[in-house]
Amino acid sequence: VFDKGADIEIHVIDCGTGIPKEVRSRILEPFFTTKPLGKGTGLGLSVSRGIIEQHKGTLALDEAAPNTTFVIRLPKKQ
Repeated sequence: VFDKGADIEIHVIDCGTGIPKEVRSRILEPFFTTKPLGKGTGLGLSVSRGIIEQHKGTLALDEAAPNTTFVIRLPKKQ
């Protein structure tokens, strides 16, 4: 968690090597999944983004990070 003045940043990092460039623009879309049929709904990231946006925040993929990293930014006050 990082204090960014008026915002708080939370970085969620896994040990994967990142998300392929060809799917990065779609990963936050509802029902988009790279999993085989019947193994995922593709709703996790889009639902998470919706909840974060309801709290006036943002969810983004950090494309410069060496591992898969999502950044959640939320305002300290609303």
